[in-house]
Amino acid sequence: MQIVLISGLSGSGKSIALNVLEDAAYYVVDNLPAALLPQLVTHLRGGGWKRVAIAVDMRSGASIAALPNQVDALREAGHDLRFIFLEARDDALLARFSETRRRHPLASEGVTVEEAIQRERDALAEVAELGHRIDTSDLHPNTLRAWVKDFIQLEASEGLTLMFESFGFKYGIPLDADLVFDVRCLPNPHYDPALRPLTGRDAPVIDFLQKLPEVGRMAEDIRKFIGNWLPAYVRDNRSYLTVAIGCTGGQHRSVYLAEWLAARFRDQVRVIVRHRSAARRAADREAAAAQSAGSVAPPAS
Repeated sequence: MQIVLISGLSGSGKSIALNVLEDAAYYVVDNLPAALLPQLVTHLRGGGWKRVAIAVDMRSGASIAALPNQVDALREAGHDLRFIFLEARDDALLARFSETRRRHPLASEGVTVEEAIQRERDALAEVAELGHRIDTSDLHPNTLRAWVKDFIQLEASEGLTLMFESFGFKYGIPLDADLVFDVRCLPNPHYDPALRPLTGRDAPVIDFLQKLPEVGRMAEDIRKFIGNWLPAYVRDNRSYLTVAIGCTGGQHRSVYLAEWLAARFRDQVRVIVRHRSAARRAADREAAAAQSAGSVAPPAS
């Protein structure tokens, strides 16, 4: 059985992730008490279900503490278990609760939403280390949907998945980063008007950066560091290692280097590439275009 466990902070996007899995023909269970996980898996397996998605979070109460041992037991039983933990910065979560006017599960009389978020973050600290973490702070829902689809399409096999993630420091460092490299010291294509609207995946930007010796040195230094220490992370039984590459806006230099590094490691481990800030810009452009199209009056009949 393929089991996808979803956990994370309230307001981080767990419902979006579950909807993606339901659309992909998974049997979906939301808000399962953690203590009932083994029984549910046994029941569904007996019913012939092959793919199951289950959300387990702080709504389970104190039983969430048993989740790490239950995850180990299910994997030892031979199940293809994948774990996604969704999180977000406090300011992003506070804004979402304010916009939706929903009550935080841990909020109560005398406990503010901000205090409830911190309590939940502390309580889930150990659970967050069980699998693949995704920081949804600045993600458009469509971007999160795409990232969840990428995750479930990974081949089930032993070993480490290496993720290269570009981002912009102006939006904050991703919470899901294990290693962070700052490449803001490199020449910025943003100051060339012809390159400004492009990204590090476009040929003119690639040509611009490839010609700069300091870009090549930075790329090689990062590659050597990761290459030297990757075996240690593998020995530590890590399932995922997220390497975040940051420049100012997350559009040119970090995108180029994330793609360059991914190409160098694809023959060694499973690799995923994500462009956090570039995806955010693209989503904003799509939303603006849709809004503009909606504001145009229809032609007269």
